[in-house]
Amino acid sequence: MKPPLQEFPCRTHAAALLAESAALLVDLDGTLLDSTAAVRRACAELAHRHGLDEDTVYYSIYGRPPRQAIPPLLPDGDDQAEIEAFDRAELEYAHRPGAATPLPGAADLLSITKPLAIVTSCAQPLAAARLRAAGLVTPRVMITADDVNRGKPDPEGFLRAAQRLEVSPTRCVVVEDSPAGITAGHAAGARVIALRTTREAAALREADAIVDDLAALLGIT
Repeated sequence: MKPPLQEFPCRTHAAALLAESAALLVDLDGTLLDSTAAVRRACAELAHRHGLDEDTVYYSIYGRPPRQAIPPLLPDGDDQAEIEAFDRAELEYAHRPGAATPLPGAADLLSITKPLAIVTSCAQPLAAARLRAAGLVTPRVMITADDVNRGKPDPEGFLRAAQRLEVSPTRCVVVEDSPAGITAGHAAGARVIALRTTREAAALREADAIVDDLAALLGIT
């Protein structure tokens, strides 16, 4: 059981931010769906090839495009070959049964009437495969690693999503589960609601509000 949020800004403030927003910019993995097992498997393969700690690889890559996250892990390696191998592994695992499951409240959030975009560090084929595996609809606007030059914590993805929705980023609310996503959302000028789906509240303290998951945010019991 997760400990109480205690001093961190929580659900009441998050619900107000949601109500006041003109549009939502929503992360994918760890926010709308759980693909942890598949991601960890791909990270474990990379770690074993190079004698690295699996957790170190996982937390270095999680929430960031592999093309940004992998080179610092392998200063003397063949970056491009490793990135391509990692991408192939993730896409392969995404098509296996149980590769991605929807998180509580995900379908409800995607059916909300506000303009909404997914902003993910996945490449487009991987994001689409995970959404299909989780049985979730793909919104009209989805910004992937293929659409940006710089991934989170850079704000480019959120800025592009707001532009595509034709809403000022300052009127958007970002929904994220990672510190890199929180940094990117704030750098874009948006308010940020963090979910405690993959990290404890202390790691998310820079967010404007913190809730357990989308179901808690939406008041679904």
